[in-house]
Amino acid sequence: MRGSTAGLPGTVINGYNTSYYNILTILDLSFSLFVICPCVVGYWRGVWLLMDIYLADFSPSQSGLISVIIGLIGHGVFTCFQKFFEEKLHPDKNRVLYYVLSRLYTLCFGFTCVNGWRGPWELLDIPYKTDVMSICATTGVGIVALLSMRGLRNVIAPPFVIVCDDVQGYFEVATMFRTMGERTSLYILDCLFSIVIVGTLVVFVWRGVWLLVDVFLFPDDYLFSNWSSLVLGYFSVGIAFLLQPAMKYLCERLTGVSRLLVADIFILFALFGTVNVWRGIWNLLNIYFLPDNLELSGWITHWVSLIVLFLCRCSNSLLVRGVYIDAEEPGGECAVFPCYYLRIIFMKKKLKKMNLNAYNLNDTIKVNQKEVDMQHNNHVVNINTISSSIQDSKDSKPTI
Repeated sequence: MRGSTAGLPGTVINGYNTSYYNILTILDLSFSLFVICPCVVGYWRGVWLLMDIYLADFSPSQSGLISVIIGLIGHGVFTCFQKFFEEKLHPDKNRVLYYVLSRLYTLCFGFTCVNGWRGPWELLDIPYKTDVMSICATTGVGIVALLSMRGLRNVIAPPFVIVCDDVQGYFEVATMFRTMGERTSLYILDCLFSIVIVGTLVVFVWRGVWLLVDVFLFPDDYLFSNWSSLVLGYFSVGIAFLLQPAMKYLCERLTGVSRLLVADIFILFALFGTVNVWRGIWNLLNIYFLPDNLELSGWITHWVSLIVLFLCRCSNSLLVRGVYIDAEEPGGECAVFPCYYLRIIFMKKKLKKMNLNAYNLNDTIKVNQKEVDMQHNNHVVNINTISSSIQDSKDSKPTI
């Protein structure tokens, strides 16, 4: 999951009517559930399916290894050179070039992310696809390892997160130990750890939950299993959203290990809902959308989803990048999912209005202060006023 934007500035929230803010919140969650999430799943399903088709001539191990290499190299480049992208690409330098190259960056990074997941997933499927004990073992290892590193929140994905295409932080990829700016060797090791260890553990967890649902949720009826998964997923996601205020209240009053444990349990519940939503949408697309021409189906879902996300300025929601720490937000914000879209838009407008009013107020204060100075402090003389007076004296004709 991309970095959290949980918790809008209090000065902005306090400026809204409570009912109005609640309506914006409901609209944001609905937008994430029914627009962003299906588009992200459609894109990932399209790229994954096309890779399956175009690498079909290779053995399963070779196919998985190709995706692993693409994922490692791509993540390495985008993570290690993030500062370079940030410095060279900015709309203040060349707006058109920035928008073209930044969206190309998202397109390439999205392809990298899908392959970075597909590779380990496919390689694990070779010996352990139907072995329940092995699936449980890899899933358990992933969860325990992420818990011990305080990195479980990295399993969260849409619909529990929306990442807008803002200029600030567009190319940012957080690493586990936050060593950017330190020695180059340390930073490279940090990047490798974040990509190889944390990223692979997240794949372990997702793959395990997905396959366990395959095994236990109506395994003899594929169609009904996926419809059930979709319904169960959306129901679980809805419950998780409704629980946010209570979980936030609880986390505000807890500290230390207890707060971390509560936040992680909430994340695991959200993960269950997320995986079921993804599984339902993904497999139902395979069943209903051009099942006789999967190549065309993959290309359509890929491009339609990508274009919609570009138009909504949420294409970075496609990316699985960066490592974020469990419960690092203050108070109960660790239990708030970063699903801000309309609230961000209205926040920016309100902040812009506030800044404009402050600017105008500052100008008014300066003008009033100048008048006071001229009236009560005649010894403080404006140089421009003197120059203007001298010039007027020169230009004026004597009156007879």
